[in-house]
Amino acid sequence: MDELSVVADDGVRLHVAACGSGPDVVVLSGGPGCVHYLADEALAPRGVRAWFPDPRGVGRSEGGAHPMARAVADLEAVRAAAGVERWVVLGHSWGGDLAVRYALDAPHAVRGVVSVAMHGLHRDRSWAEAYEAAKDDDPGPDIPFSDTVWRSLRASFAEWIHEPGLWRALADSPVPVYVVTAGDDIRPAWPHAQLAALVPRGSHEVVPGVPHDLWHTHPDRWVEVVTRACADLSQSSQSA
Repeated sequence: MDELSVVADDGVRLHVAACGSGPDVVVLSGGPGCVHYLADEALAPRGVRAWFPDPRGVGRSEGGAHPMARAVADLEAVRAAAGVERWVVLGHSWGGDLAVRYALDAPHAVRGVVSVAMHGLHRDRSWAEAYEAAKDDDPGPDIPFSDTVWRSLRASFAEWIHEPGLWRALADSPVPVYVVTAGDDIRPAWPHAQLAALVPRGSHEVVPGVPHDLWHTHPDRWVEVVTRACADLSQSSQSA
């Protein structure tokens, strides 16, 4: 892995790892506030230059609690420091939600979004009831995280999804969004289908037989899915 140290516009130092060569893809892990569990060459999409920024206040990045707008600004600082004009944004779980926010806030920077097993831009009782009923049977891997970062970003997410103009912005977005559902995820899939149907260049795929953390349980399947999705988005954006 290559290592890069980036100074954000407020002076906070951010750590970024990178590997591979080809079209640029920035990879966002979940949580929010988890260490970057996808920062592994074995999990990177093939045929791309993959960038793995440690979130602010997590891992080797400085800082602490922050809102989603700050997370987007940090990604833009990483993009500028890396000398990348535009990139595909690949996110897992919370990272998939942040990827959509990034595409709305900085469409000039994003070739396309690949969102795998995202939460979805909603707060729905039936979704929560289904998740709560099944979560004890699906503990997932034990991933270190920052509680203060988690709390601040979850609060910011709640504010964002209640903004009056959110759905209008999604319906007007020019950025391709490829939404991937893990077929055995305990999280309901209907928000994925809704988002893919709403954005003008949206698409949706269900990967059968894999759980939420397919990167951990089915790493070969993860690599196959994200490699194909990132390649498709990179090619379509270049021909558009």
